[in-house]
Amino acid sequence: MSLSRRQLLTGVSLGAGATVLSPILQRLQAEVAGHIPTARRFVFVIEGNGCPAEQIQPTDIPRQSDGGNNTINVEMQDESLIGRELSFAMEPLKPFQERVAILQNLSGRVCGGGHSNNFGALGVYSGKSGPAGETIDAAVARALPAVFPHVGLGISSKPQHTAIYNTSATGPGRAIPIQCRPDLAYQQLFGSVAAGAARQKFDVQRNLLDFLREDVRKVERSLAGPEKEKFAQYLESLETLRHRQSRLNEIENTLRKHAPVASDKYRSDVETNRLDAHFDLAAAALTAGLTNVVTLASGCGDPYFEVRFGGLGIELDKHAIGHARGEAKRDWVELMSLIRRFHFELIARLMKKLQSVPEGNGTVLDNTAILYLSDGAERHHSSCFEWPMVLIGNLGGRLRTDGRYLCWPKYGVKGHRTVANLYSTLLHAAGAPRDSFGDADPGLKDFDQTGPLSELLV
Repeated sequence: MSLSRRQLLTGVSLGAGATVLSPILQRLQAEVAGHIPTARRFVFVIEGNGCPAEQIQPTDIPRQSDGGNNTINVEMQDESLIGRELSFAMEPLKPFQERVAILQNLSGRVCGGGHSNNFGALGVYSGKSGPAGETIDAAVARALPAVFPHVGLGISSKPQHTAIYNTSATGPGRAIPIQCRPDLAYQQLFGSVAAGAARQKFDVQRNLLDFLREDVRKVERSLAGPEKEKFAQYLESLETLRHRQSRLNEIENTLRKHAPVASDKYRSDVETNRLDAHFDLAAAALTAGLTNVVTLASGCGDPYFEVRFGGLGIELDKHAIGHARGEAKRDWVELMSLIRRFHFELIARLMKKLQSVPEGNGTVLDNTAILYLSDGAERHHSSCFEWPMVLIGNLGGRLRTDGRYLCWPKYGVKGHRTVANLYSTLLHAAGAPRDSFGDADPGLKDFDQTGPLSELLV
């Protein structure tokens, strides 16, 4: 690679576009210099009201159950997902099946259970009275600094909420806000490129790339060959923010025929629209390099879990569904599974966007890990004896998520592991190794509760 190409990249001076475009140029510059970027990114997707293990269980892998909600596994179960039939809720991940690990039977008893474990879901402690310590998303964000260390986005039971404090914290009593309005989140993330009179121009000229047009042209004139092509692919990931009409009809098998579609999903009162917009923002912020850690919280925390998914043609709120109520000849299991499928459709679409952006010898997706869980563990009124989760992506080869079904021995049986062990695994993979996280479970005092999960960590 010639010196002139390096000088060309180094010599690009940016104006208002520096905040958004600089991380992109730095990645291209590193590649021109012969260095492969080693970015690591995490996305935490948390859905409220519990996740029954059956809803993420592969249909052709029998669940060893006691007849209720708990497994009776007495030995470690490690099976390949390749070629297996995913559950209805998880079907959207089929194109990425070789990147998926389904995790069953990890416990989190110290969190307390109930309708929601609040901050405890990501912190592994009792979070009923507020954050008692750091949560895992904040911990990995501290290890992976960026323009925005952590981006929290989500929806609550009230469309008028601007921001809530329900899942994430940097320490005891230090909650991180979850932005509930996509239009304000857009301003906070991408309006940061502007100040003074330029900020006023940004507010009027809502499209990010229109605002950055002069800087984008300057960069494009300075690039040639593969760098110019890669730069165009980065810009394409930001271009999705131009089209602010709801695109929910792209999502198959979910929307009712006459489901409401808002004209501007960034300002919509419809929960599906707002969550869809938040996933768009997450993809853009990650690919632009504005952040390395995003938390997407969907109706999590007490008292925010009574969310209605009217955009899916469901009139009941999730609290009522959790209490086994159904509607229109659909029982609560079908309604819950339909809502969960919508979340996995959004995750799959996020993955496609990350996969479309080149990075080093692969894509942004190759260097990303996505963790899906519920703040309520295994059911609406949870006990936390098991906490079903889905881990997607190998974080640049640091995690073993290559199409696997993992079910640890049940609570109290030799070989049982906890959510804290999983979070320790994520910290090891993030380059900030820690052998304990949150509070130890006194019910497992005779067990070694420290260290990462050997089944997942490379």
